[in-house]
Amino acid sequence: MKDVASPSSETQRGERIAKALARRGVASRRDIERMIGEGRITLGGSPVTHPATFIQPGDVVCVDGKPVDPPQRTRLWRYHKPAGLVTTHHDPEERRTVFDSLPAAMPRVVSVGRLDLNSEGLLLLTNDGGLARELELPSRQWIRRYRVRVFGLVNERRLKELAKGCVLDGVQYGPIEATLDSSKGDNSWLTVSLREGKNREIRKVMMGMNLHVSRLIRLSYGPFSLGTLKPHELEEVSHKTLLEQIPGLKSGRTGRTRS
Repeated sequence: MKDVASPSSETQRGERIAKALARRGVASRRDIERMIGEGRITLGGSPVTHPATFIQPGDVVCVDGKPVDPPQRTRLWRYHKPAGLVTTHHDPEERRTVFDSLPAAMPRVVSVGRLDLNSEGLLLLTNDGGLARELELPSRQWIRRYRVRVFGLVNERRLKELAKGCVLDGVQYGPIEATLDSSKGDNSWLTVSLREGKNREIRKVMMGMNLHVSRLIRLSYGPFSLGTLKPHELEEVSHKTLLEQIPGLKSGRTGRTRS
């Protein structure tokens, strides 16, 4: 077992195991740290006890007794998430997850951001946890666009004011572009765009306007769109497109991305 080392020695000692496994699509760093605490990860046959343990190329790392594949070429998929699936690898309530619904031939992947249980639409998946982390950074300023059905009386003036940002229950929300597309009775469809996206932000902001969100569909995430994908359908983004849309992707191997 390799001992924990200081950050200054990381280049000589290899890569921290939590970071390496996240890049290989095992799970997020936070989830990996939890898995280490549960004794589910071994290095060279011995349990890993600290997320800052270092690994070198060729080291045998296992999760739940199964060897983790070495780093692969960075890949990205567009997936149409249906409502009713949670975007997590391990759900304590044992609900069905996005990852349970993927084809058996898929490599280990992590999601770029999340969609809650009742939300649907575009979810990006990648085998490179480092890439996922880069694409989630607020500094990237990618627009996320949604189609939202709400129940209640829509005040268009208040919708426009969301572009200035708002504060609800002490939480500051950034600018949101929202337009009314159609109404029928008490049900309306909106198009909503934002750049950051806090947890359940659209639902909370709409609730602050006395509107209940009955359906929320993500149409796009930055340059990637849902397009004609049907629920459960999955389509890989070509490597050429990936390089065009993410110029900082210097190599076809995982772990080589930069913002």
